[in-house]
Amino acid sequence: MPAIDDIEIELTIALGSTHLPVREILGMSRGAMIPLDCGQDDPSLIFVNGHMVAKGQILVDEDRMSLEITEVLKRGG
Repeated sequence: MPAIDDIEIELTIALGSTHLPVREILGMSRGAMIPLDCGQDDPSLIFVNGHMVAKGQILVDEDRMSLEITEVLKRGG
């Protein structure tokens, strides 16, 4: 579809969130674990241009990660 090939969107996949003071982040070493506000089986949230459009599940296969979309939200939802 050449007409839409050059249209850019911002895609964000939110695994979870947390609140940390900057001093704590600066004190972290490589490989540090950051606790999130969700569980392993909770859905990831998918945002396009800042609007949540879907939910999904992160899949891990050896060294590859992917996202399976499990629910597409209705407009305004």
